[in-house]
Amino acid sequence: MTNLSRIRVPTPNSASSTYSGWVILVLVLGINGNFSGPDTDLVPQMSEVMFHDAAASLVHDGELVAAVEEERFNRIKKTTKFPLEAIRECLDLAGARPEDVDAVGYYFPEQTVDTLLNSLYLDNPRIPVRYSRELIGQRLKEGLGWDLPAEKLVYVPHHEAHALSSYLHSGMDSALVLVLDGAGERSSGTVYLAEGTRLEKLAEYPIYKSLGMMYAESTFMLGYGFGDEYKVMGLAPSGNPETYRGTFQKLYTLLDGGEYELTPGSVLPIRPTSQLFLAEGFRPRRKNEPFTQQHRDFAAGLQETTERLALHVLKHWAKATGQPRLCFGGGVAHNSSLNGRILKSGLFEEVFIHPASHDSGAGEGAAYAAAASLGTSLRPKKRLMSASLGPSLGTSEEVAARLAEWAPMVGVERQEDVVETAAALLAAGQVLGWAHGRSEFGPRALGHRSIIADARPAENQIRINAMVKKRESFRPFAPVTTVEDAHDYFDISGAKGNHEFMSFVVPVLPERRAELGAVTHVDGTARIQIVSEESGERFHRLVRRFGEMTGTPVLLNTSFNNNAEPVVQSLDDVLTSFLTTELDGLVLEDYLVRAKASPDLGALVPKFRPVTRLVERRSGGADASSGAVDHEVSLDYHTGPTTKVSPELYELLSRVDGVTPLESLAKPMGGLSEELTFEVFTLWQGRFIVLTPGQATAR
Repeated sequence: MTNLSRIRVPTPNSASSTYSGWVILVLVLGINGNFSGPDTDLVPQMSEVMFHDAAASLVHDGELVAAVEEERFNRIKKTTKFPLEAIRECLDLAGARPEDVDAVGYYFPEQTVDTLLNSLYLDNPRIPVRYSRELIGQRLKEGLGWDLPAEKLVYVPHHEAHALSSYLHSGMDSALVLVLDGAGERSSGTVYLAEGTRLEKLAEYPIYKSLGMMYAESTFMLGYGFGDEYKVMGLAPSGNPETYRGTFQKLYTLLDGGEYELTPGSVLPIRPTSQLFLAEGFRPRRKNEPFTQQHRDFAAGLQETTERLALHVLKHWAKATGQPRLCFGGGVAHNSSLNGRILKSGLFEEVFIHPASHDSGAGEGAAYAAAASLGTSLRPKKRLMSASLGPSLGTSEEVAARLAEWAPMVGVERQEDVVETAAALLAAGQVLGWAHGRSEFGPRALGHRSIIADARPAENQIRINAMVKKRESFRPFAPVTTVEDAHDYFDISGAKGNHEFMSFVVPVLPERRAELGAVTHVDGTARIQIVSEESGERFHRLVRRFGEMTGTPVLLNTSFNNNAEPVVQSLDDVLTSFLTTELDGLVLEDYLVRAKASPDLGALVPKFRPVTRLVERRSGGADASSGAVDHEVSLDYHTGPTTKVSPELYELLSRVDGVTPLESLAKPMGGLSEELTFEVFTLWQGRFIVLTPGQATAR
């Protein structure tokens, strides 16, 4: 990499911020998440909402050069832990050292963070009192040997960080910017007017008006947990919003000037949605219970209410500012059904949604704010077209060598033209894993870590939900098509949207709905991805070639993971997910990979994740030592799962050293029986343990 020390270049008549007539070019790191270590939390069972979606981003001379979420490394969905591995990877990708970094941006103000830490310490009096500046410094010192000078750490208002991340990547010179989420410091919504590289705050919506919290509370009422709002959005089209429209209307009052009230007359309501619906006889769903029509209608009413309130805000500010362009950020901006409504609303000519609109993207925005604090407001030269900002699978030599080590489990064939091979297999009805290049930033797989299939047979939607995702059959999948063919299959009229990132739900053309049975939702819509050569050359070529073979240039695209993990990152993650699902095949870089009919699981080496715990529990009688013994394996984080195991498996696991293969560990027990092999596989499938060939890689 070129010398990363600060470079000053003359910028006469520049519209950007200047320092004595010179723009300062800098390398800036953005981070978000809390301060927990990889194997423990800052306080026991720290809440999953406490600084969630940990990530790191690196900005060099105004360009985002790397961004990755910590969950891709520690394999904990929406992890809150300090993003040490994400930071390490960002620096590696840029060829930079910690001391090359000019500033570090954090995505909340210091006082806000430390006040929240105080509340944790009051509830946990045995935990030493350490505040955010000290904790960040400690994590960087322990993990990277980096003594971060105090003056290099810049704290940024939360919604400003969201707004910068969205607007600066839009390619727009000016825009209305709306941020909606659960909560920032004091607000749940903020409206900005962006001009050049400046943000002017126009309005704030306090936390008690939070659309994000309203949606989250309603998500819990449907038996889902934190971060599952997208599942409720997917359920909504199968319901009738009229059923509960009157009840939802009791929750809010629309006011002039883009204002509204939630639960009128209340300053800070406690679970207002559930209180209202329970009073009217609504029965909340419990996890794993079937969905009734009542639940579906509730989801539909919730989605309608969210859209009505958000569009009420946007209608006023679009008129008040006359601004024809919108950048939408914050967690609510991942509501792709709402985004589709915005496109069709007639309020704007162009809408931009960042692929990581949730808090991971706010960390990136904090990097830009930190850069501005140094006197530079350099921004990306063009609109963001690709989210492939994370680490790759390795060099060609590294990929080949590691695949060879997986030989006990898979067969591997290098392909002369892997796109041609994959297109033919998809046309023949196979469901494939597809892993290529750098991983993507944000919650959606966009052609670098994807599961792909023919979008035409309706049974593929049910089949993939069952065989890979182990989830409800109603859950929709997204279509991907080419920029050349999109208008022939989807109604993308209205405002111009950046469709590379699956951010908008749009109508499937009526005459195409039967043809696209696996990706058309019950209301005739789909969450579309449009791929071009610029946004993803290999994926674009695959979709186009599939279309040439079948007459339909549309594929089903969903994230490469199972129900127990985030999207895959490394080559070992890819192989693990492939081998613990029922995918027909895997295309990994230039290789076609098949699972062996008789895989040798015993040749793999088991290793515990940093959060894996073995637990013995005794029960019964006054003397607990005389009772029965239960053996468990658990993952030690908030909402982490626990499973019972047999005494034999517990004994085997007690011998795990991260070096010895399973078959050797099992020898003192008479070998790896069929029953024990099945138990080990089940633990692996649930990601309680890691299995890899050779010495397992530390996480």
